[in-house]
Amino acid sequence: MSASAPSYHPEQALELILEAIELVNRRIINRREVIDQIFSAMLMREHALIQSRTGAAKSLLAQQVFSMFEGANVFMVQASKEQQPDTYFGGLDIEELKKGRIMHNTTDSLVESEFGFIDEIFDANDYTLRALLTTLNERALVLGVQQVPARVHSVIAATNYLRVSEITEALLDRFIFKALFIPAKEPYTQYQIAQRYLSHKGKPTPPERRIPYAVLQRTTDVIKGFDTEFSISIPLEVIFFANSVIRYYETQKNRLIKENPQQHPHLKDFYISPRTYSRAMDMLRVVAFLHGRMEVVPEDVENLWYLYTVVGIHEERDMFSKCYNSIYKQLSSARAFEQIRKILEFQEFIEHIKRNPELLKRPITEIEGQPLRRTIKEWARETLGISDASVEHNRRLLEGYFKTFEPSTEEIADFLRIQQRDIHELFHPGMHIYT
Repeated sequence: MSASAPSYHPEQALELILEAIELVNRRIINRREVIDQIFSAMLMREHALIQSRTGAAKSLLAQQVFSMFEGANVFMVQASKEQQPDTYFGGLDIEELKKGRIMHNTTDSLVESEFGFIDEIFDANDYTLRALLTTLNERALVLGVQQVPARVHSVIAATNYLRVSEITEALLDRFIFKALFIPAKEPYTQYQIAQRYLSHKGKPTPPERRIPYAVLQRTTDVIKGFDTEFSISIPLEVIFFANSVIRYYETQKNRLIKENPQQHPHLKDFYISPRTYSRAMDMLRVVAFLHGRMEVVPEDVENLWYLYTVVGIHEERDMFSKCYNSIYKQLSSARAFEQIRKILEFQEFIEHIKRNPELLKRPITEIEGQPLRRTIKEWARETLGISDASVEHNRRLLEGYFKTFEPSTEEIADFLRIQQRDIHELFHPGMHIYT
Protein backbone atom coordinates (compact mmCIF):
# COMPACT_ATOMS: atom_id res chain seq x y z
CA MET A 1 0.00 0.00 0.00
CA SER A 2 1.49 3.35 -1.04
CA ALA A 3 2.04 6.20 1.42
CA SER A 4 -0.62 8.29 -0.31
CA ALA A 5 -3.29 5.55 -0.23
CA PRO A 6 -6.04 5.93 2.39
CA SER A 7 -5.68 3.77 5.46
CA TYR A 8 -7.59 0.49 5.49
CA HIS A 9 -9.17 -1.11 8.54
CA PRO A 10 -10.91 -4.50 8.21
CA GLU A 11 -13.46 -3.67 10.91
CA GLN A 12 -14.52 -0.50 9.08
CA ALA A 13 -14.76 -2.37 5.77
CA LEU A 14 -16.88 -5.02 7.50
CA GLU A 15 -19.22 -2.36 8.88
CA LEU A 16 -19.78 -0.91 5.39
CA ILE A 17 -20.32 -4.32 3.79
CA LEU A 18 -22.77 -5.53 6.44
CA GLU A 19 -24.66 -2.25 6.13
CA ALA A 20 -24.86 -2.74 2.36
CA ILE A 21 -26.08 -6.33 2.71
CA GLU A 22 -28.81 -5.23 5.09
CA LEU A 23 -29.98 -2.42 2.78
CA VAL A 24 -30.19 -4.78 -0.21
CA ASN A 25 -32.18 -7.22 1.92
CA ARG A 26 -34.64 -4.48 2.83
CA ARG A 27 -35.03 -3.54 -0.83
CA ILE A 28 -35.14 -7.04 -2.37
CA ILE A 29 -37.67 -9.07 -0.42
CA ASN A 30 -37.23 -12.75 0.52
CA ARG A 31 -33.80 -13.19 -1.12
CA ARG A 32 -31.48 -13.13 1.91
CA GLU A 33 -29.56 -16.28 1.01
CA VAL A 34 -29.04 -15.20 -2.60
CA ILE A 35 -27.89 -11.75 -1.47
CA ASP A 36 -25.44 -13.31 0.98
CA GLN A 37 -24.17 -15.47 -1.85
CA ILE A 38 -23.72 -12.55 -4.25
CA PHE A 39 -21.77 -10.51 -1.72
CA SER A 40 -19.63 -13.57 -1.03
CA ALA A 41 -18.91 -13.76 -4.76
CA MET A 42 -17.92 -10.10 -4.83
CA LEU A 43 -15.66 -10.47 -1.79
CA MET A 44 -13.94 -13.34 -3.59
CA ARG A 45 -13.80 -11.60 -7.00
CA GLU A 46 -16.00 -14.32 -8.46
CA HIS A 47 -19.17 -14.42 -10.55
CA ALA A 48 -22.77 -15.40 -9.78
CA LEU A 49 -25.55 -16.88 -11.90
CA ILE A 50 -29.25 -16.50 -11.09
CA GLN A 51 -31.93 -18.63 -12.72
CA SER A 52 -35.63 -17.87 -12.44
CA ARG A 53 -38.76 -17.26 -14.44
CA THR A 54 -39.42 -13.88 -16.00
CA GLY A 55 -40.25 -10.98 -13.69
CA ALA A 56 -38.45 -12.21 -10.56
CA ALA A 57 -36.44 -8.97 -10.11
CA LYS A 58 -33.09 -10.45 -11.13
CA SER A 59 -31.94 -7.24 -12.84
CA LEU A 60 -33.20 -5.10 -9.95
CA LEU A 61 -31.16 -7.22 -7.54
CA ALA A 62 -28.01 -6.76 -9.63
CA GLN A 63 -28.58 -3.01 -9.98
CA GLN A 64 -29.20 -2.63 -6.25
CA VAL A 65 -26.03 -4.53 -5.37
CA PHE A 66 -23.88 -2.54 -7.79
CA SER A 67 -25.37 0.75 -6.56
CA MET A 68 -23.84 0.07 -3.14
CA PHE A 69 -20.37 0.82 -4.54
CA GLU A 70 -18.74 3.96 -5.86
CA GLY A 71 -15.75 4.35 -8.14
CA ALA A 72 -16.60 1.32 -10.29
CA ASN A 73 -17.90 1.11 -13.86
CA VAL A 74 -20.95 -1.08 -14.48
CA PHE A 75 -21.58 -2.86 -17.80
CA MET A 76 -25.13 -4.12 -18.46
CA VAL A 77 -26.43 -5.98 -21.49
CA GLN A 78 -29.35 -8.13 -22.62
CA ALA A 79 -27.93 -11.11 -24.47
CA SER A 80 -29.31 -12.31 -27.81
CA LYS A 81 -28.31 -14.82 -30.48
CA GLU A 82 -27.60 -12.09 -33.02
CA GLN A 83 -24.94 -10.40 -30.93
CA GLN A 84 -21.26 -10.68 -31.73
CA PRO A 85 -18.33 -10.32 -29.29
CA ASP A 86 -18.10 -6.59 -30.02
CA THR A 87 -21.29 -6.16 -27.93
CA TYR A 88 -19.21 -7.10 -24.90
CA PHE A 89 -15.71 -6.04 -25.92
CA GLY A 90 -16.35 -2.88 -27.91
CA GLY A 91 -16.70 -2.13 -31.61
CA LEU A 92 -13.93 -2.83 -34.08
CA ASP A 93 -11.23 -0.19 -34.43
CA ILE A 94 -11.64 1.01 -38.04
CA GLU A 95 -8.08 2.30 -38.36
CA GLU A 96 -6.66 -1.02 -37.20
CA LEU A 97 -9.06 -2.86 -39.51
CA LYS A 98 -7.64 -0.91 -42.47
CA LYS A 99 -4.26 -2.38 -41.53
CA GLY A 100 -5.72 -5.86 -41.53
CA ARG A 101 -5.78 -6.16 -37.75
CA ILE A 102 -8.98 -7.03 -35.87
CA MET A 103 -8.87 -4.92 -32.71
CA HIS A 104 -11.71 -3.88 -30.41
CA ASN A 105 -12.12 -0.40 -29.00
CA THR A 106 -12.75 -1.46 -25.38
CA THR A 107 -13.95 1.93 -24.07
CA ASP A 108 -17.15 1.49 -22.02
CA SER A 109 -17.09 -2.27 -22.64
CA LEU A 110 -17.06 -5.16 -20.18
CA VAL A 111 -13.27 -5.16 -20.44
CA GLU A 112 -13.06 -1.72 -18.83
CA SER A 113 -15.81 -2.29 -16.24
CA GLU A 114 -15.42 -3.58 -12.71
CA PHE A 115 -18.98 -4.97 -12.55
CA GLY A 116 -21.17 -6.56 -15.19
CA PHE A 117 -24.73 -7.77 -15.52
CA ILE A 118 -25.62 -10.08 -18.43
CA ASP A 119 -29.33 -10.77 -18.69
CA GLU A 120 -30.50 -13.97 -20.40
CA ILE A 121 -26.92 -15.07 -20.87
CA PHE A 122 -27.83 -18.38 -22.52
CA ASP A 123 -29.52 -16.49 -25.35
CA ALA A 124 -26.03 -15.53 -26.53
CA ASN A 125 -24.55 -17.67 -29.31
CA ASP A 126 -21.74 -20.14 -28.58
CA TYR A 127 -19.13 -18.04 -30.41
CA THR A 128 -19.80 -15.10 -28.11
CA LEU A 129 -19.94 -17.28 -24.98
CA ARG A 130 -16.59 -18.85 -25.88
CA ALA A 131 -15.08 -15.38 -26.21
CA LEU A 132 -16.40 -14.51 -22.74
CA LEU A 133 -14.69 -17.45 -21.03
CA THR A 134 -11.22 -15.93 -20.88
CA THR A 135 -12.49 -12.54 -19.79
CA LEU A 136 -14.48 -14.05 -16.93
CA ASN A 137 -11.73 -16.34 -15.69
CA GLU A 138 -8.35 -14.87 -16.64
CA ARG A 139 -9.60 -11.26 -16.59
CA ALA A 140 -8.26 -10.60 -20.06
CA LEU A 141 -9.51 -9.98 -23.57
CA VAL A 142 -7.85 -12.52 -25.84
CA LEU A 143 -9.22 -12.35 -29.38
CA GLY A 144 -6.86 -12.91 -32.27
CA VAL A 145 -3.85 -10.63 -31.92
CA GLN A 146 -5.52 -8.47 -29.26
CA GLN A 147 -4.57 -9.41 -25.72
CA VAL A 148 -5.32 -6.84 -23.03
CA PRO A 149 -6.08 -7.14 -19.30
CA ALA A 150 -9.70 -6.75 -18.19
CA ARG A 151 -10.77 -4.82 -15.09
CA VAL A 152 -13.66 -7.19 -14.42
CA HIS A 153 -14.17 -7.83 -10.70
CA SER A 154 -17.54 -9.62 -10.62
CA VAL A 155 -20.27 -10.41 -13.12
CA ILE A 156 -23.85 -11.32 -12.26
CA ALA A 157 -25.63 -13.24 -15.00
CA ALA A 158 -29.32 -14.09 -15.19
CA THR A 159 -31.24 -16.66 -17.17
CA ASN A 160 -34.74 -18.08 -17.50
CA TYR A 161 -33.38 -21.49 -18.53
CA LEU A 162 -30.21 -23.58 -18.73
CA ARG A 163 -28.83 -24.55 -22.13
CA VAL A 164 -26.59 -27.62 -21.96
CA SER A 165 -23.60 -27.85 -24.32
CA GLU A 166 -19.83 -28.14 -24.14
CA ILE A 167 -19.49 -24.35 -24.19
CA THR A 168 -22.19 -23.67 -21.60
CA GLU A 169 -20.70 -26.30 -19.28
CA ALA A 170 -17.40 -24.39 -19.34
CA LEU A 171 -19.28 -21.13 -18.83
CA LEU A 172 -21.16 -22.50 -15.82
CA ASP A 173 -17.83 -23.42 -14.26
CA ARG A 174 -16.87 -19.72 -14.40
CA PHE A 175 -20.01 -18.89 -12.42
CA ILE A 176 -19.10 -20.83 -9.31
CA PHE A 177 -21.99 -19.28 -7.35
CA LYS A 178 -25.42 -20.36 -8.57
CA ALA A 179 -28.93 -19.60 -7.34
CA LEU A 180 -32.49 -20.47 -8.29
CA PHE A 181 -35.26 -17.97 -7.61
CA ILE A 182 -38.46 -19.69 -6.53
CA PRO A 183 -41.40 -17.24 -6.91
CA ALA A 184 -42.81 -16.29 -3.52
CA LYS A 185 -46.56 -16.86 -3.23
CA GLU A 186 -47.09 -16.25 0.48
CA PRO A 187 -49.48 -13.33 1.15
CA TYR A 188 -47.07 -11.67 3.57
CA THR A 189 -44.17 -11.74 1.11
CA GLN A 190 -46.31 -10.56 -1.80
CA TYR A 191 -47.59 -7.69 0.34
CA GLN A 192 -44.02 -6.64 1.13
CA ILE A 193 -43.04 -6.78 -2.54
CA ALA A 194 -46.01 -4.61 -3.51
CA GLN A 195 -45.21 -2.16 -0.72
CA ARG A 196 -41.60 -1.80 -1.91
CA TYR A 197 -42.76 -1.27 -5.48
CA LEU A 198 -45.07 1.55 -4.42
CA SER A 199 -42.20 3.19 -2.55
CA HIS A 200 -39.45 2.80 -5.15
CA LYS A 201 -41.25 2.21 -8.49
CA GLY A 202 -39.03 -0.77 -9.26
CA LYS A 203 -35.82 1.27 -9.06
CA PRO A 204 -32.74 0.69 -6.87
CA THR A 205 -32.68 2.53 -3.54
CA PRO A 206 -29.76 5.00 -3.25
CA PRO A 207 -27.73 4.14 -0.12
CA GLU A 208 -26.77 6.78 2.44
CA ARG A 209 -23.20 5.46 2.39
CA ARG A 210 -21.58 3.80 -0.57
CA ILE A 211 -18.58 1.48 -0.39
CA PRO A 212 -15.52 2.84 -2.21
CA TYR A 213 -14.46 0.26 -4.79
CA ALA A 214 -10.92 0.51 -3.41
CA VAL A 215 -12.24 -0.85 -0.10
CA LEU A 216 -13.79 -3.85 -1.87
CA GLN A 217 -10.56 -4.42 -3.77
CA ARG A 218 -8.48 -4.35 -0.60
CA THR A 219 -10.91 -6.60 1.25
CA THR A 220 -10.78 -9.07 -1.63
CA ASP A 221 -6.99 -9.10 -1.34
CA VAL A 222 -7.34 -9.92 2.36
CA ILE A 223 -9.85 -12.68 1.58
CA LYS A 224 -7.64 -14.22 -1.10
CA GLY A 225 -4.47 -14.00 0.97
CA PHE A 226 -2.74 -11.39 -1.19
CA ASP A 227 -2.63 -8.59 1.37
CA THR A 228 0.69 -7.99 3.12
CA GLU A 229 -0.77 -6.28 6.19
CA PHE A 230 -3.86 -8.30 7.11
CA SER A 231 -4.56 -12.01 6.79
CA ILE A 232 -7.28 -14.45 7.74
CA SER A 233 -5.72 -17.70 8.89
CA ILE A 234 -7.09 -21.19 8.26
CA PRO A 235 -5.86 -23.86 10.70
CA LEU A 236 -4.52 -27.00 9.03
CA GLU A 237 -7.16 -29.23 10.61
CA VAL A 238 -9.94 -27.02 9.21
CA ILE A 239 -8.51 -27.41 5.69
CA PHE A 240 -8.53 -31.20 6.14
CA PHE A 241 -12.07 -31.09 7.55
CA ALA A 242 -13.39 -28.90 4.72
CA ASN A 243 -11.90 -31.16 2.06
CA SER A 244 -13.42 -34.20 3.77
CA VAL A 245 -16.90 -32.64 3.76
CA ILE A 246 -16.63 -31.54 0.11
CA ARG A 247 -15.50 -35.00 -1.03
CA TYR A 248 -18.27 -36.67 0.95
CA TYR A 249 -20.88 -34.32 -0.52
CA GLU A 250 -19.62 -35.01 -4.05
CA THR A 251 -19.85 -38.75 -3.40
CA GLN A 252 -23.35 -38.53 -1.95
CA LYS A 253 -24.59 -36.32 -4.78
CA ASN A 254 -23.28 -38.77 -7.41
CA ARG A 255 -24.89 -41.66 -5.57
CA LEU A 256 -28.22 -39.82 -5.67
CA ILE A 257 -27.87 -39.18 -9.42
CA LYS A 258 -27.05 -42.83 -10.07
CA GLU A 259 -29.99 -44.07 -7.99
CA ASN A 260 -32.48 -41.58 -9.50
CA PRO A 261 -31.45 -40.96 -13.13
CA GLN A 262 -34.99 -39.95 -14.13
CA GLN A 263 -34.77 -36.93 -11.82
CA HIS A 264 -31.52 -35.78 -13.47
CA PRO A 265 -31.94 -36.57 -17.21
CA HIS A 266 -29.33 -34.01 -18.32
CA LEU A 267 -26.77 -34.75 -15.60
CA LYS A 268 -24.42 -37.71 -16.01
CA ASP A 269 -22.57 -36.97 -12.82
CA PHE A 270 -21.87 -34.24 -10.29
CA TYR A 271 -18.39 -32.86 -10.79
CA ILE A 272 -16.58 -30.30 -8.66
CA SER A 273 -13.80 -28.88 -10.81
CA PRO A 274 -10.37 -28.11 -9.34
CA ARG A 275 -11.22 -24.43 -9.97
CA THR A 276 -14.28 -24.63 -7.71
CA TYR A 277 -12.58 -26.98 -5.25
CA SER A 278 -9.82 -24.48 -4.59
CA ARG A 279 -12.28 -21.64 -3.93
CA ALA A 280 -13.37 -23.31 -0.67
CA MET A 281 -10.49 -21.66 1.17
CA ASP A 282 -11.55 -18.20 -0.03
CA MET A 283 -15.15 -18.91 0.95
CA LEU A 284 -14.07 -19.94 4.44
CA ARG A 285 -12.21 -16.65 4.81
CA VAL A 286 -15.34 -14.78 3.67
CA VAL A 287 -17.41 -16.50 6.37
CA ALA A 288 -14.84 -15.67 9.05
CA PHE A 289 -14.56 -12.06 7.87
CA LEU A 290 -18.33 -11.53 7.85
CA HIS A 291 -18.39 -12.83 11.42
CA GLY A 292 -15.71 -10.33 12.44
CA ARG A 293 -12.93 -12.90 12.83
CA MET A 294 -9.44 -13.15 11.36
CA GLU A 295 -9.29 -16.92 11.82
CA VAL A 296 -11.48 -19.64 10.35
CA VAL A 297 -13.09 -22.11 12.77
CA PRO A 298 -14.44 -25.62 11.98
CA GLU A 299 -18.04 -24.43 12.21
CA ASP A 300 -17.44 -22.13 9.22
CA VAL A 301 -17.24 -25.19 6.98
CA GLU A 302 -21.02 -25.65 7.08
CA ASN A 303 -21.40 -22.38 5.14
CA LEU A 304 -19.62 -23.89 2.14
CA TRP A 305 -23.10 -24.86 0.97
CA TYR A 306 -23.31 -21.36 -0.52
CA LEU A 307 -20.51 -22.41 -2.87
CA TYR A 308 -21.29 -26.07 -3.60
CA THR A 309 -25.08 -26.11 -3.89
CA VAL A 310 -27.57 -24.15 -5.95
CA VAL A 311 -29.02 -21.66 -3.48
CA GLY A 312 -32.78 -22.05 -3.55
CA ILE A 313 -32.74 -25.85 -3.96
CA HIS A 314 -33.29 -26.82 -0.35
CA GLU A 315 -32.66 -30.53 -0.96
CA GLU A 316 -29.06 -29.74 -1.96
CA ARG A 317 -28.50 -27.59 1.10
CA ASP A 318 -29.96 -30.28 3.36
CA MET A 319 -27.67 -32.88 1.83
CA PHE A 320 -24.61 -30.68 2.32
CA SER A 321 -25.60 -30.01 5.95
CA LYS A 322 -25.99 -33.74 6.57
CA CYS A 323 -22.54 -34.38 5.11
CA TYR A 324 -21.07 -31.63 7.28
CA ASN A 325 -22.75 -32.92 10.44
CA SER A 326 -21.72 -36.51 9.71
CA ILE A 327 -18.03 -35.68 9.28
CA TYR A 328 -18.04 -33.19 12.16
CA LYS A 329 -19.53 -35.71 14.58
CA GLN A 330 -17.13 -38.39 13.42
CA LEU A 331 -14.08 -36.23 13.98
CA SER A 332 -15.35 -34.74 17.23
CA SER A 333 -16.33 -38.07 18.81
CA ALA A 334 -12.96 -39.57 17.94
CA ARG A 335 -11.15 -36.45 19.18
CA ALA A 336 -9.55 -36.42 15.77
CA PHE A 337 -9.16 -32.66 15.27
CA GLU A 338 -6.11 -32.57 17.55
CA GLN A 339 -4.64 -35.63 15.87
CA ILE A 340 -5.22 -34.13 12.42
CA ARG A 341 -3.44 -30.96 13.52
CA LYS A 342 -0.37 -32.93 14.65
CA ILE A 343 -0.31 -35.07 11.50
CA LEU A 344 -0.59 -32.06 9.20
CA GLU A 345 2.08 -30.15 11.10
CA PHE A 346 4.30 -33.19 10.64
CA GLN A 347 3.45 -33.18 6.92
CA GLU A 348 4.46 -29.50 6.72
CA PHE A 349 7.75 -30.53 8.35
CA ILE A 350 8.29 -33.30 5.79
CA GLU A 351 7.50 -30.93 2.90
CA HIS A 352 10.03 -28.45 4.30
CA ILE A 353 12.72 -31.16 4.29
CA LYS A 354 11.75 -32.25 0.75
CA ARG A 355 12.31 -28.67 -0.40
CA ASN A 356 15.61 -28.52 1.50
CA PRO A 357 17.15 -32.02 1.32
CA GLU A 358 20.47 -30.76 2.70
CA LEU A 359 18.76 -30.66 6.11
CA LEU A 360 19.04 -34.44 6.27
CA LYS A 361 22.80 -34.00 6.83
CA ARG A 362 22.30 -32.11 10.08
CA PRO A 363 20.33 -32.86 13.25
CA ILE A 364 16.67 -32.53 12.30
CA THR A 365 15.86 -31.66 15.89
CA GLU A 366 17.70 -28.36 15.42
CA ILE A 367 15.53 -27.19 12.52
CA GLU A 368 13.75 -23.96 13.39
CA GLY A 369 10.65 -22.31 12.03
CA GLN A 370 8.57 -25.49 11.64
CA PRO A 371 6.20 -25.62 14.64
CA LEU A 372 4.80 -28.95 15.84
CA ARG A 373 2.46 -29.12 18.79
CA ARG A 374 4.49 -31.91 20.28
CA THR A 375 7.72 -31.12 18.54
CA ILE A 376 9.96 -33.74 17.05
CA LYS A 377 12.70 -32.24 19.16
CA GLU A 378 10.84 -32.97 22.40
CA TRP A 379 9.85 -36.46 21.26
CA ALA A 380 13.41 -37.30 20.19
CA ARG A 381 14.86 -36.25 23.53
CA GLU A 382 12.31 -38.34 25.42
CA THR A 383 12.64 -41.40 23.18
CA LEU A 384 16.01 -41.47 21.45
CA GLY A 385 18.14 -39.30 23.68
CA ILE A 386 20.68 -36.85 22.22
CA SER A 387 20.56 -36.83 18.43
CA ASP A 388 23.44 -36.83 15.99
CA ALA A 389 23.74 -35.46 12.49
CA SER A 390 23.67 -38.75 10.57
CA VAL A 391 21.11 -39.41 7.87
CA GLU A 392 20.44 -42.81 9.41
CA HIS A 393 19.61 -41.27 12.77
CA ASN A 394 17.26 -38.80 11.09
CA ARG A 395 15.52 -41.66 9.29
CA ARG A 396 14.96 -43.54 12.56
CA LEU A 397 13.74 -40.32 14.17
CA LEU A 398 11.15 -39.50 11.49
CA GLU A 399 9.93 -43.06 11.11
CA GLY A 400 9.69 -43.44 14.89
CA TYR A 401 7.72 -40.24 15.28
CA PHE A 402 5.42 -41.29 12.43
CA LYS A 403 4.61 -44.57 14.22
CA THR A 404 3.18 -42.63 17.17
CA PHE A 405 0.15 -41.73 15.05
CA GLU A 406 -2.77 -44.13 15.46
CA PRO A 407 -5.47 -43.13 12.95
CA SER A 408 -8.87 -42.53 14.51
CA THR A 409 -10.76 -42.52 11.17
CA GLU A 410 -10.34 -44.30 7.84
CA GLU A 411 -9.69 -40.99 6.05
CA ILE A 412 -6.82 -40.22 8.43
CA ALA A 413 -5.50 -43.73 7.81
CA ASP A 414 -5.53 -43.05 4.06
CA PHE A 415 -3.60 -39.82 4.60
CA LEU A 416 -1.01 -41.60 6.77
CA ARG A 417 -0.42 -44.22 4.08
CA ILE A 418 0.60 -41.48 1.66
CA GLN A 419 2.66 -39.77 4.36
CA GLN A 420 4.54 -43.01 4.97
CA ARG A 421 5.44 -43.09 1.28
CA ASP A 422 6.74 -39.50 1.47
CA ILE A 423 9.01 -40.39 4.40
CA HIS A 424 10.29 -43.46 2.56
CA GLU A 425 11.10 -41.43 -0.55
CA LEU A 426 13.05 -38.90 1.51
CA PHE A 427 15.66 -41.54 2.27
CA HIS A 428 15.25 -43.72 -0.81
CA PRO A 429 14.73 -41.33 -3.75
CA GLY A 430 13.52 -43.07 -6.88
CA MET A 431 12.32 -46.13 -4.97
CA HIS A 432 8.58 -46.60 -4.41
CA ILE A 433 6.86 -48.20 -1.47
CA TYR A 434 3.57 -50.01 -1.95
CA THR A 435 1.13 -49.91 0.96
